[in-house]
Amino acid sequence: MTSVMKNGIKKWFGILCAVAAPAAMAQLPAAGTPVCPDKNLSYWQAFPPGGESDLSARHQQVVLKKKCAAIETIIQYKAGAGGALMWSQMNQLPGDGVNVVGINLPHIVFQPIEGQVQYKTQDITPVFWFHYTPDILVVPEQSPIKNFADFIKAAKASPGKLSLGGSGQNSANHAAHERMNAAFGVKTIYVPFKGTGDMATSVMGAQVDGAMTYTAFAINNKTRIRPLAVAMEKRHPLMPDVPTFKELGVDWVDGAYRGIGMPKSTPPEARKKISDMWMALNNDPEMKELAAKSGFELVNVGVDQMDAFMKEKTRLYTDGAQLLGLGKK
Repeated sequence: MTSVMKNGIKKWFGILCAVAAPAAMAQLPAAGTPVCPDKNLSYWQAFPPGGESDLSARHQQVVLKKKCAAIETIIQYKAGAGGALMWSQMNQLPGDGVNVVGINLPHIVFQPIEGQVQYKTQDITPVFWFHYTPDILVVPEQSPIKNFADFIKAAKASPGKLSLGGSGQNSANHAAHERMNAAFGVKTIYVPFKGTGDMATSVMGAQVDGAMTYTAFAINNKTRIRPLAVAMEKRHPLMPDVPTFKELGVDWVDGAYRGIGMPKSTPPEARKKISDMWMALNNDPEMKELAAKSGFELVNVGVDQMDAFMKEKTRLYTDGAQLLGLGKK
C-alpha cells in the first residue's frame, strides 16, 4: 500500500469519526402517535433470518402492533448477494404505500461501485434510517486469542492465515475488515456470508478464526464469542472491558446504518407517512429499551433530512471505497 493511500485512509478515519459519531448520539425527538396504514405492511428483508436486520424488524413488528393494532407487519425474506438480490428488485414491488424494504449503508453505495449488482445507489429510495451498529472484532469463546494484542501478534506471525467472517461482500463488515488490515499493518482473510445469521454458526463453531461484525452480534452471543475491540467513541456500557479502536491508536468510529426504503413508484405523501410512523416507533420507550439491550444506537433520519444525509454518505463512502480498493480497478 502506498503512503498516499495510507494517508488517505487515515484522513477517511477522521471524517468518519466526525460524521458517524454525532449521528449515532443525536438527540431523539419526543415520541409520537403514528398515522397507521389501512392495510397490512409487507416488510421485506434483504438478509436471512437471525441477523441484525431481522432482529431490528422483529423489534419494530412488536412495537408497531402496539401502536397500530388493526394491522399486521408481515416480515418476508429475499436474501442473496449481500442484500443486492432484494435491492435490485425492490422497484418491482407495488408502490402502494405498504411495501417497505430494509436497506443498509454503506452496502447500497459500495455494491454499485464494485459493478457486480443489478442496481445503482440512485435506484434506492430511502425513507428512514433508524439505527447504527458499531463495528466490532470478535473471536470464538474457545479461541486461544484472548485480547487484541494476541490477535495482532497471531496475524503478524502468520500473514494471510487468520480468517474473519462478515456479512456480505462489499458491505460494512468487508470495509471494516480492510480498514483494520490497513490500519494495523496485518493481512487477514475476509470470508463473506449471506448475513450475520448465516455467519453465526461458523464463528461460534470456530470454522473461521473470528469475525468483523457488529455490537449487536457480540451482545446477543456474549457467552459464545469474545469481543476484542469496538469502533465507538467510548466503551460500550454492556461490554465495559472491551477497548475501543481509538484506545488502540486508530481514530475509528464507524459501523452500519440500517433503514427502510420504498419502491420509487410510491407517492411522496405515502413515503412521508411511513417515515413519520418509523419516527414514532423509534421514539417509543419500548423500542429504546430493546435497542439498548441489543447494541443498536438509534438515529432518526426521515424524508425531510434524507437528501442531505444521502449526499454526504454517498460522497463519504464513495471516497472510502476507492481508498480501500473496493471499487473497479
